[in-house]
Amino acid sequence: MTPAINAAKKAKIAFQVHQYRHDANAASYGEEAAHVLGQDPARVFKTLLAADEAGQLFVAVVPVAGKLDLKALAKAVKAKRLTMADPTAAEKATGYVVGGISPLGQKKRLSLVLDSSAERFDTIYVSAGRRGLEIELTPADLLRLSRGQLAAIGRD
Repeated sequence: MTPAINAAKKAKIAFQVHQYRHDANAASYGEEAAHVLGQDPARVFKTLLAADEAGQLFVAVVPVAGKLDLKALAKAVKAKRLTMADPTAAEKATGYVVGGISPLGQKKRLSLVLDSSAERFDTIYVSAGRRGLEIELTPADLLRLSRGQLAAIGRD
C-alpha cells in the first residue's frame, strides 16, 4: 500500500490500481505505463514538479504523450517564472522517488495543476506512488483530493 492508495481509500472514491513489471531500462516511465497497460498515452498522466525563484514547489500533472508548458503553469499558479524542480527536492517534498511520484498522498501539500485535457476522459491514470503502479480515477476526484485546479498546461 502506498500513501496515494491510502488517500484514495480514505476518501472513499472509486478507483482501480494497475500493477505491472517496471523495466529499469525504460526510457520514459509514463510511456512505459501507457504501453504495458494498453492505454492511450493521452489518458496516462505524469507528475512533474516545478520551482519558482524562491524554491517553492508546484505539481503539474500532464499527459505522458506531451510536455509541460512552464509558462502556462507559471500563469496558472501566479508565479513570475518557473523551472523544473531539482529531482532531490521533488523526492524530499513528495516522499516518492522520481518515476513514481504520485499527485496523491505527498508528504507536503503542494499546489497542483492538472492539464485540462484530462476532462476528455471519464478516468485517467496517474502514478500510485511507485514505479510499476498506477491508479485510475476520475479527473474530478484527483482535483478534489489534491485540492488542485484545472488549466491548459500541457503541449504536444
